[in-house]
Amino acid sequence: MPPVLTVLARNRDFRLLFFSELILFGGDWFVMIPLLTLLPDLTGSGLWGGLVLTADMALLALLLPYTGTVADRVDRRRVMIVANLAAIVAVAALLLVRSSGTAWIAVVAVGCFAVAKAFYSPAASAALPNTVAPEDLATANALSGSAWGTMLVVGASLGGVVSAAVGPYVCFGVTVACLLASALAVWRVRGPLQAIVPVLEDAVSASDRYGVHDTAPPPGGKAPDGAWPALVEATRYIRSNPRVASLVTVKSAVGLGNGVLVAFPLLATSVFRIGELGTGLLFAARGAGALIGPLLFRWVLKRRDLLLPALAVSMSLYGLAYLGVSATTWFWLALILVTIAHLAGGANWVMSNFALQEEVPDALRGRVFATDMMIATLAVAVSQLIAGVFVDHVSPRVVVAVCALVTVAYAVFWRLLTLRVMRT
Repeated sequence: MPPVLTVLARNRDFRLLFFSELILFGGDWFVMIPLLTLLPDLTGSGLWGGLVLTADMALLALLLPYTGTVADRVDRRRVMIVANLAAIVAVAALLLVRSSGTAWIAVVAVGCFAVAKAFYSPAASAALPNTVAPEDLATANALSGSAWGTMLVVGASLGGVVSAAVGPYVCFGVTVACLLASALAVWRVRGPLQAIVPVLEDAVSASDRYGVHDTAPPPGGKAPDGAWPALVEATRYIRSNPRVASLVTVKSAVGLGNGVLVAFPLLATSVFRIGELGTGLLFAARGAGALIGPLLFRWVLKRRDLLLPALAVSMSLYGLAYLGVSATTWFWLALILVTIAHLAGGANWVMSNFALQEEVPDALRGRVFATDMMIATLAVAVSQLIAGVFVDHVSPRVVVAVCALVTVAYAVFWRLLTLRVMRT
């Protein structure tokens, strides 16, 4: 059997966790695509789409310092189940969005969905290494990374088609049922999703174990109380390790270029003149790239020396592909270029996640992943908010081109800086 299938076949808990992620990610985009086309129809403005995307990313970023601590201190299975149930309530609220006067409900509901994802994502990322054997970790990461892309293809494609055929509200109802199935899958996980580590002797200090003074308690000890101490703790650990510092800043390049998503509905309707289906296809092409990228670059995960150069290449490729999107007049070429961009973006995400899982001990993993995701999602939120402000006043081609150039510039700066840091 291919390696990806054997990993799924012999690891029941990973299989259930992977299934839960597929449903959550698919439901996310099955909701988002109809909503991004519904809001301009109700309000006559592209700003509401930008506000929805910004609420999604900004709340995720603001909560991650706290939710990362929760992922290290509370049963991760319970965290993911409660997050799924909260997401069900949030999506159900979208059924109330019926006019321009109720458009604000969409922003609130998507924000609540973001809160649920903020708790789910660090718990799932930190739990993954505990669901597979060490020799399966690289393949499991590639699969997990491809889950988002897989369900973006499915969710975006079906969301566009179903919404065009029977309306967005059917999509919202179907998503509620799918999220219930996601919660059930996590509930069926039986193995521990935290490493079971005995309390260490008092003589073993945090500085002895991690090589950093006042950074982290020994595994089994008490984690810091509150989000701010947890963020400070993770930051100290990251600053003490140049390689980890390089890895937690790598996703920001793609994040700062994510303002292009705000322009997708306008590209489909006013530039390429395809309409709602075109929006779904653009997001589906994004997902196709995110699906292929982690699997295509899987071999890099076993080459520690190539990870940082490969990350720089992936960032640059993302920006260059979107420069092509901003210039082309052919819709099908735009779809190919969007696929290439997110092939690079998906590879970027998985390579940095895998490297962090290897570098960071289990007792700190949730907090470091939360910090990593906070930085990335803040970059996405800033990019999408700025793009949302300008998208009604300039051509969507200009929005895409500027986002692409920002990503390329960041990639060059990041690579030069990491070369200097690693030499030091």
